[in-house]
Amino acid sequence: MIVVKVGGRVLKANIRAVAEDIVSLWRKGYEVVLVHGGGDVVTEYSTRMGVNPVFILSPEGVRSRYTTLEELEVYIMVMAGKINKSIVSALESFGGRAVGISGVDGPTLIAERKKKIVIVDERGRRRVIEGGYTGRIVNVDINLLKLLTENKYIPVIAPIALGEDGTPLNVDGDQAALKIAEALKVDTAIILTDVGGLIVEGEIVREVGIGELDTLIHKVGAGMNRKLLQAREAIIRGVKAVAISSGLGPQPVTRAIENAGTIIRL
Repeated sequence: MIVVKVGGRVLKANIRAVAEDIVSLWRKGYEVVLVHGGGDVVTEYSTRMGVNPVFILSPEGVRSRYTTLEELEVYIMVMAGKINKSIVSALESFGGRAVGISGVDGPTLIAERKKKIVIVDERGRRRVIEGGYTGRIVNVDINLLKLLTENKYIPVIAPIALGEDGTPLNVDGDQAALKIAEALKVDTAIILTDVGGLIVEGEIVREVGIGELDTLIHKVGAGMNRKLLQAREAIIRGVKAVAISSGLGPQPVTRAIENAGTIIRL
């Protein structure tokens, strides 16, 4: 079994090649669980609907979306609707059998709502603000995923979790994929992004141990440092390896399996 996370920029540029490759692997006997992102598309539709997206910076330098109630509604519509069903359609156009769900279904992903969060403001000062409608995943129920994969379906999961009070919450797509990989006890989780892997000083780092990540996190951009932090946590909790690789070009999942990008290990 493999768990694959596909970022929104990859989907926008290369959804057909990703879908064709996943179906090819599925036909060869791989059980594939696909988690997708799509934050840029959410931003586009939020703006169209007059809901201004807000982004915040953590003290660790991680940039993330701040989800208001208004934007949560757009987030659910775009993630669980437009993006999710586009992926399902692409997989099925190549002969795959796919089912699109969100983490709310089952429920599969349970999250704790962030009541307060610490941010760094535009003046570089730390402030505490309300947490909005963003969650931290605290539990994964794999029953629905196992039911689907054992019956030869490809689950396609939108990163929306069920809050402990029953409220849907925006959760990080990388975190969702890695938590699912941990719960399913897969050896390797694959994160497909729009760059070739972990790039430091213009070169792709082919293999890295989690002990080296503290140094590397400060040498990469906001999107990649979040991936590294999530990968470290997943490996500490039992995932043997996390592959970060380009989702562009032909056969991106196969190339990631063959170590085309960066492999992070214990």
